[in-house]
Amino acid sequence: MKQIPKDPAREDRISDEIIVDANGEDEVLMGWLTYLQDNLACPFEAECIVEMKISPLRKGEKVTVLELLDDEENLGSDFFVRIEWSGRKMGVPLAQLKPLKTPKETKQAIEDWQYWKARGYLF
Repeated sequence: MKQIPKDPAREDRISDEIIVDANGEDEVLMGWLTYLQDNLACPFEAECIVEMKISPLRKGEKVTVLELLDDEENLGSDFFVRIEWSGRKMGVPLAQLKPLKTPKETKQAIEDWQYWKARGYLF
């Protein structure tokens, strides 16, 4: 993802609500996992906004997000969701998706995560 400008309001929310009191990568990871688990209203429809080598999705394709994969199933520096696409179920990076017609909390949680990734922050 390309780098984006700093958003002070989003930075404050992430700092105060998601990774508050986190010490080290494991606690930051758990803060994000908890936030996403609490705010993603699955299932929901989403659209691929960026192609990635680790995913078969193409920009513009629509999918159904079934669930957030838990911490043992997530790999690397992204969270993965299980989707239904072309009659199959598979995991893809959450950063690849834009939610469609979802509750405000789901949209904000995904945008917060994508902001975090685009700013280059790590666990």
